[in-house]
Amino acid sequence: MLHRNRRLRINESIRSMVRETIISPNDFIVPLFVVEGKNIKEEIGSMPGYYRLSLDLLKREVKELWSLGLKSVLLFVKVSEKLKDNAGTEALNPEGLMQRSVKTVKNAVPEMIVMTDVAMDPYSAYGHDGIVAEGKIINDDTTAVLSEMALSHAKAGADFVAPSDMMDGRIFEIRSLLEDEGFHETGIMSYSAKFASAFYGPFRDALDSAPVDAENIPKDKKTYQMDPSNREEAVRETLMDIDEGADIVMVKPGLCYLDIVRDIKNTVNVPVAVYQVSGEYAMIKAAAEKGWLDHDAVMLEQLTAIKRAGASMIASYFAKEAVKLIS
Repeated sequence: MLHRNRRLRINESIRSMVRETIISPNDFIVPLFVVEGKNIKEEIGSMPGYYRLSLDLLKREVKELWSLGLKSVLLFVKVSEKLKDNAGTEALNPEGLMQRSVKTVKNAVPEMIVMTDVAMDPYSAYGHDGIVAEGKIINDDTTAVLSEMALSHAKAGADFVAPSDMMDGRIFEIRSLLEDEGFHETGIMSYSAKFASAFYGPFRDALDSAPVDAENIPKDKKTYQMDPSNREEAVRETLMDIDEGADIVMVKPGLCYLDIVRDIKNTVNVPVAVYQVSGEYAMIKAAAEKGWLDHDAVMLEQLTAIKRAGASMIASYFAKEAVKLIS
């Protein structure tokens, strides 16, 4: 035979030379969960090894992340029940937990890229990403709140705001308000193709943000998050967000949607982020605990697959562990 493909697989030195997809610390966005209080590090029951942190420990955590070469964090906050309502009022508080979290990270590591979750569900008494009225999620009233929320994050020092709600037109509303207020350099990472997935359960445990079971309240998020069966719609949603001013677009979840990642990567000319979500994290942790698979090998294989599919960056709860391994 003139061609023997195995010549390029003979040993690790050769394999590493011809490797097409390489994971590095630059690929990661680190999601962080923040709570009120001091010296609090609460493990999330359905996410072994992942924690809610108070602001003092958040400061310590971001310094460690930076020392590992991780350069971007995505902030989420767990809000007290007494501060929740149907209008996201607390989300606009300039001294709210999210706003103080942004300032904490920037004071600790000024070079760290801070991204913020822009959605109403952590602040909603009903656990939805929008205002609820007569059994429906009201789109346009919600986008007005989201744009003000994004502006408050920008004023606190966020580098990117990350709308995760899937309301129609919210990117245009956010970009327009940021421009009007002079925040020309604040970026938008849009959750452009966010599917109504069954993989979000542990995340909702982390923030206590699941839809409430009550009369005349939608029981799920299927009227605004995308149908997992749809592929072409994901591209259409993404192109609309880019037209409205998104700088980075995201596909969420990750592993079950790599065909969507590749479709979008082949279509757009902006960076494509992928969120490897809580359920994907929890499955590996649980299976590894049972001894059914090799935790580190499967973790790196999944991350490689996500990047190989076309991800420019990956939001992953494995970021810290992965970087320690590849370093």
